[in-house]
Formats: sequence, structure tokens, C-alpha cells
Amino acid sequence: MVKSVAIVGAGVSGLTCAVLFAERSYRTVIFAEETGERTTSAAAAAIWYPYDAEPADSVIAWALETYKVLVGLSHDSQTGVSMIELRSFSRTGEIPIPEWAIPLGAKRLVRDMLPVFNSGFALGVPLMDTTIYLDYLTNRFLNAVNAGGSINGNVRFEKLEKVDPKFDLVINCAGIGARTLAPDADLEPHRGQVAIVPKLDLGHAVVCDDFPLMYAIPRANDCVFGGTNELSDHHDVDPTTTSRIVAGCSRVLKIDKPKVIAERVGLRPFRKSGVRLEPNRLRDGRTIVHNYGHGGSGFTLSWGCARKVLDLAGLSG
Repeated sequence: MVKSVAIVGAGVSGLTCAVLFAERSYRTVIFAEETGERTTSAAAAAIWYPYDAEPADSVIAWALETYKVLVGLSHDSQTGVSMIELRSFSRTGEIPIPEWAIPLGAKRLVRDMLPVFNSGFALGVPLMDTTIYLDYLTNRFLNAVNAGGSINGNVRFEKLEKVDPKFDLVINCAGIGARTLAPDADLEPHRGQVAIVPKLDLGHAVVCDDFPLMYAIPRANDCVFGGTNELSDHHDVDPTTTSRIVAGCSRVLKIDKPKVIAERVGLRPFRKSGVRLEPNRLRDGRTIVHNYGHGGSGFTLSWGCARKVLDLAGLSG
């Protein structure tokens, strides 16, 4: 019988899993090398949209389940979740509207709504302001009644068996760290760099997946300009890339180049064989559930995958 749960990783996947376990009164502790603003999740634009993750069928199912939860959270301003119109564009041709987006109200954009693109569609989606939402998840986890939850930062495990044996169940939400921790050679780092600029009166989010990747995501107190999606484990900010991002977004939005408040780099944990969401056994016989490899869809899949983790652990009832 499971009495205590150890979660490895303090990004959005780890925090969301922690909330679900703690609110079911399981003693839950998070262990992570990086927490808060140092996580990959903190560098994310965090707009709901399935991106850079496989396999498609499972990803869409988990994403739609997460969508429902986030829509509910958007009714409470304290969560940092709001609804926003996402405008997705293509520079090269007619962009198709995904089948799953049609029931959510996706509509094609008319020509006069296209700034410098050939085609586009609009869709209302949840937006998670990471400066608020990650703290919301953290506080919701720590304040869960009877769970005694805690977060231990600056903890690096060489292998998962090193997790204290007093924990009956281990959840691996280590993101790109699972490449060496699992270990898993299928994981590769898809590097994302963004620039944070002052708040813009934009009214909608703009995304273009054509190369070079471009997006502008307005938040409560600032705006996220992006971005990159390159195979690299380089953590340092590249000033040349920042300049390109700001210039590209400003050109599309037809504004003067804004001042850059901050720059962020995160390594999206893309897994070539698809998201790993499955139970296994550690060498000491304890159950472990792997939940990593979400690529650029960590926030988008967070609640759907966390609920699946509960199910795989036999605790969803």
C-alpha cells in the first residue's frame, strides 16, 4: 500500500503530479536539482497548444484533458491562468486547422487580419503566466491538507534507486534530466530562447511555426518574444539570437523594438520515441512511474499526464 511518494523534478509536470497526490492525502515530497525560476518550465511561454511532442494521438488526448482543467482554473485570477486568442500563422502556404481544434472554435483568419503571413487561424486557448502559475501550483501543493508536502531543491540523484527507500512510490518528472537519470538515449534537448519585454497592448498571441520560429505572448505584466527550437544543450543566452527574436517580433507586430527586460533559455525534453508515461520497477522492487519527454508541450499536457500517472500507480480511484 502506497503511503509516501517521491517526485523527481520540480517543473510543471512534477508540480502538477505533486498537487494530485497531495490532495489525495499521500505524503508527497519533491526532489529537484532546479526549482522555481531555475526550471525549464519558468522559461516557457506556457500557452496551451500541442507542440513538439509525440505520439500525436496520445498527445492530443492528454492536451484536451488539460485544456478542460485550465479553462476551469482561468475563472480564478489568482491562478495565473487566463483565456486568450491564439493566432497561428504560416509564411509559406495555407495553414490547416487541426481537426481537434474545430470543436474548440477554431476559425480561419481573413486576409486583412494577416500582418505579414500567407494564412492563419485563431483559437481561444488557456495561457499560463509562469510568474504566477508555477507559484500557484507550488502553494496548492504545500497547502494540501494532511499531506505534509515539501520541496527539496539542489538535489541531484545519480540514479533513481538513490531516492530514499522510505518512499513507496517514485515519479520521474525529471525532464531533460531523465536523459542520464533513467537513462534514456531517446531524449534530446530542443533549446528554446526567449526575450521578456514590457507589457504590450496586443490583445492576442501570435505564433508562426515556420522557420524561423516566431511568437509573441502577452502576459499580465510583460510579453514573451520567441523563439528558437534547435537541437542543443547550450544553456547560455545568445545575444545575437535575442536581437533576431526582438527584431522579428517587432516587425510582425509593427512596433518599435522594445527594451529587453530579461532573457531566458530552456531545454525542451523531446523524446524521439514519444512521451514516456509508463510504470516500471526499480531494482529494489519499488514502483516507479515515468512521466517525461513532453517536448514543447509540458504545460499543455500537464494535467492529462498527471492524471494518467495516478492511474498507472493504481491510485486514481
